[in-house]
Amino acid sequence: MKKVNLLVKYVFGLVVCLLLRLIPYRVPNIEPIMATTMPFGKQFSYLGGFAFGFLSIVLFDLLTKFGLWTWITAGMYGLVGLAAAWWFQKRPATALNFAGFSIVATLVYDFITGPIMSSFMFKMPFMESLIGQIPFTLWHLGGNVVFAVVVSPVLYKWVVSNESFAIANLGQLFARPDKS
Repeated sequence: MKKVNLLVKYVFGLVVCLLLRLIPYRVPNIEPIMATTMPFGKQFSYLGGFAFGFLSIVLFDLLTKFGLWTWITAGMYGLVGLAAAWWFQKRPATALNFAGFSIVATLVYDFITGPIMSSFMFKMPFMESLIGQIPFTLWHLGGNVVFAVVVSPVLYKWVVSNESFAIANLGQLFARPDKS
């Protein structure tokens, strides 16, 4: 039953992340992937962290637009999940630790998927791509840090590491209140 409960948490995280990303007209680089991948990487270790980041991208792209870019961004977010598992192995799940990780991970992620991949795939001049990446990265960084401070600790405490968040208790969400 414990494995089923872990799977429920994992699927819950993926579904919530997917639904939030499907909100129309949102700023495209303000997204919950980093904030959800970090707690899941801490709890589910290397393979679980990698799979969470990877699947977050693939599932969204299957519903929107799947292509070569999917594999690049999914692989990179998989590496973010892997790095989160490593980073949080000996660190507590605090807002400060989540924020610190999100700053470094966002900068590395955006540098690789932005200027490096744009120069490689689209034959853009590196400096042009780097300069064009700056506003995108600033928004991405701002959103990731805010989500890391606000969402990640709550998600870790109330869902990921919460023993009472189990399949047996989910029925209580829909139960009618006792009128005693």
